[in-house]
Amino acid sequence: MRAVLKKRPRRPLLGAPKTKLGKRFRDPFGNVILLKRLLTSIIGAATYRRFNIVNKTEVEGMEYLMNLPRTNVLFVSNHETYFADVMALYHIFARAKWRLKKKSSPIYLLMPRAKSYYIAAEETMKDSGWLPKVFSYAGAVTVKRSWRHKGQDVERNSDIKAPSKIKKALGYGWVITFPQGTTTKGAPVRKGAASMIKAMRPIIVPVRLTGFREAFDKKGLRYREKGVKLSVKFSEPVQFDAETSVEEIQQFLEKHILE
Repeated sequence: MRAVLKKRPRRPLLGAPKTKLGKRFRDPFGNVILLKRLLTSIIGAATYRRFNIVNKTEVEGMEYLMNLPRTNVLFVSNHETYFADVMALYHIFARAKWRLKKKSSPIYLLMPRAKSYYIAAEETMKDSGWLPKVFSYAGAVTVKRSWRHKGQDVERNSDIKAPSKIKKALGYGWVITFPQGTTTKGAPVRKGAASMIKAMRPIIVPVRLTGFREAFDKKGLRYREKGVKLSVKFSEPVQFDAETSVEEIQQFLEKHILE
């Protein structure tokens, strides 16, 4: 069974730097918050036109973001491009921080939300040049995929460091995950996401993206077609209780991501 989100007390930061100076200026991964916010602003300014002028983005369910707690929130989404998906969500998160439910000028980029993260394949972020490294500093939680490496199907043990990284990110802010683990259309939802949700019990916000695959190339950096209607739909936040099984969570993810 699943429980509808209710107001809850703010949770203490998990994994945050111990010193007062570190807690104020760095995130749990040691990244300088000011630099992270600056990079997010620059990336946001560079991509605002593609999401609001060249293509038009419609957001549904923006009201669900307004009352979310600052930590322990996991956005589960289908995956259409490497970077455009995340960039669009970062724009929306910044709007939510500024309490802007409707479209506006990019004033929110003056002080975007810096405590946002997304789970990404380590090889994508570290083996593809300098630009992905910049995106990585802006909030990537890198994990090693157990089923794929450098474009080839593989079988290897799960990344044992991944759960602790994700727990740190959840304890500090909002996290985006793509349970399909690939941008391939129709790819199955990996069961590892359901197991993680069962273990960590974050607040879940389902996200449905459409149009990104048509508008941008696989990486999401180049245009494939202009004038495309982009859609981002947020569904009602939920939090699963301790009795909910991995199978029930898996069914929930498949319903919101694949259908």
